[in-house]
Amino acid sequence: MDTLIDLDRWLLLTVNGSSSLYLDGVVKTLTTAATWIPLYIALFYMVMKNNNSVQKILFIVGCAGLCYLLAGAVDDGIVKPLVGRWRPTHDPVIGWQVDVVNGYRGGRYGFFSAHASNTFSIAVFFSLLVRSRLLTVSLVLWSLVNCWTRLYLGVHFPGDILVGLLWGGLVGSAVYYFYLRMERRFSKGMKFISSQYTVTGYQLSDIDVVVSVLVFLLIYALLRACFMLYV
Repeated sequence: MDTLIDLDRWLLLTVNGSSSLYLDGVVKTLTTAATWIPLYIALFYMVMKNNNSVQKILFIVGCAGLCYLLAGAVDDGIVKPLVGRWRPTHDPVIGWQVDVVNGYRGGRYGFFSAHASNTFSIAVFFSLLVRSRLLTVSLVLWSLVNCWTRLYLGVHFPGDILVGLLWGGLVGSAVYYFYLRMERRFSKGMKFISSQYTVTGYQLSDIDVVVSVLVFLLIYALLRACFMLYV
């Protein structure tokens, strides 16, 4: 166990931080939850456009909310205080070596990463729901980018990220299969407007909207970091 902990610390210090103020700005934007609100709106738009009843739309939104509750709230409310593993920025052994951005150190405990579990649970749930390779790759990359920002900022060990991804994947899969069992109540008489859709009935053009919003937000983070350098 001591060897694994030492390896975790070494890996964190290897990927943590940089000497680039520009990259600091990019990461600060990417790790902020508010940055991704347009993505969640785009996902809601996709769900609303491709389901034929308010009841089913609300059920899907509720399942996405359940992903967040099980992935993040369980972590923050139960696991972190129960396990009590220090974040790298508070670690008594390497805390002084961790490169922080604008003094941000996070809370005391970091096992496991709520950013990793939240984003990956949403990525897995919508990937299974929509069954689009483009959407799956885009959402998984989005989750991994969020994970990388937490390592860059030094607020999570790689082990925190790995466990967060595993828990998020489990939650996303479990919620989807719960949805699948209940979905029969909503799908009777379902008709699709376009022939351009996935096997689960989601139009490819609406998936393109979600992916376009995600790309736009990444470009926004890059441009905002430039602006922050001159303010």
